[in-house]
Amino acid sequence: MDTFKSVEDSGEPPGSRAHSSVGGSFESLLTIPAVRSDLVPSAAPPNLARKVPRLVISDQSQTFRKQHYPHVLTREWNDWRWQNRNRLTSLSALARVLTLSEDETQALRAHRGSLPVGLTPYYASLLDPRDPQQGLRRTVIPAMAEFTRMPGEADDPLGEDSHSPVPGLVHRYPDRVLFLVSNFCTTYCRYCTRSRMVGSSDAEKAVTRSQWERAIAYIEAHPEVRDVLLSGGDPLSLSDERLEWLLSRIRRIPHVEFLRIGTKIPTVLPQRITPDLVRMLRKYHPLWMSVHFTHPNEITPEVAEACERLSDAGIPLGSQTVLLRGVNDDVETMKRMVHGLLKIRVRPYYLYMCDPITGSGHFRTPVSKGLEIIKGLRGHTTGYAVPTFVIDAPGGGGKIPLLPEYVAGRDGDDLLLVNFEGRQFRYHDPLDETVVVPPPQTGGATPCASV
Repeated sequence: MDTFKSVEDSGEPPGSRAHSSVGGSFESLLTIPAVRSDLVPSAAPPNLARKVPRLVISDQSQTFRKQHYPHVLTREWNDWRWQNRNRLTSLSALARVLTLSEDETQALRAHRGSLPVGLTPYYASLLDPRDPQQGLRRTVIPAMAEFTRMPGEADDPLGEDSHSPVPGLVHRYPDRVLFLVSNFCTTYCRYCTRSRMVGSSDAEKAVTRSQWERAIAYIEAHPEVRDVLLSGGDPLSLSDERLEWLLSRIRRIPHVEFLRIGTKIPTVLPQRITPDLVRMLRKYHPLWMSVHFTHPNEITPEVAEACERLSDAGIPLGSQTVLLRGVNDDVETMKRMVHGLLKIRVRPYYLYMCDPITGSGHFRTPVSKGLEIIKGLRGHTTGYAVPTFVIDAPGGGGKIPLLPEYVAGRDGDDLLLVNFEGRQFRYHDPLDETVVVPPPQTGGATPCASV
């Protein structure tokens, strides 16, 4: 079976057989040999002789690199392939950079199956090495609470599998489809909606060539589909060549009006946003990108530069954030994040209630907490900074927006409204929908003709 390997397996330089052009055979896009995943290589791999794009490195990352990777050169650190080869994927690797708690250690030893531990060295540099309760650290390091199943939780709470006409494609909304193009992420979030499948070594859940082709054939056969969202896993975990093959292939379908990419890579692996990638993406406009941000500490100089490259290429960026207990569930943290996002030209788009996946109870907040945050943002900052708060309805009902109570009721023909300060206002809103137009005045100037 031909299986799409992700960038964790991509060790070949541009121009090699593994990096054939978009016009090449499909098989040529799959022949990338596996590479080792040593934490710190004894010497730079031969392919690092190629030119690596410049990227700013924050003081925090520099300090982390010098402490834990003293022999790694700047060009290696800035190479997204190096970051992938050296992902931290085991207890021993994590113990080299973090003081693991007993709970984290037990969870790492107990884990089996999909949603493995995995994070890039860059993202590890953002974690507090001593505090297991740090928000960012909790989102990527397993805890024993993951093994507790709470009421209402399910492996597939959104019913994606029941809305999947062909493997890897979800057709829930009338005019758009979700195309799951990879089951690999460079960094795994512990609250992932698709924890049942991402990172799985099960061959039946690996992305295959025939799966891509069947999904594309389905889109071609359904002219009502005007919008295709590439997700996974993470689409940007694919090589430039494979991703371009997909984009160009879907773009040739006449009724597909625009494409979207859902990704967290700009926040966990900003080195991936290379000038070559950006030049390729801009060829497929209209192309939009939803970037997963969790906390203001993710908005680093590296991430700002990566997002700047995408924005300068004309790719609109929207942030999708999951509301998480003890991570971002207070107004001030959320305000810092949305303000930081606007400064790097990312529009806060959605704030999600944490989906009730199995083992996510320790992350979920009451719905009232999300409403409290929206109320604390609305009117206290620009409307551009206020995301839409939604629950993705269990069972496949789709996104349902929620708002604080701004309508206090009615008084006759007046609608009673409450503003961000809690003050009440009247808006004349007669229930009778018949519009009474007063007769024209006599005398005086003649009204001008309608335009």
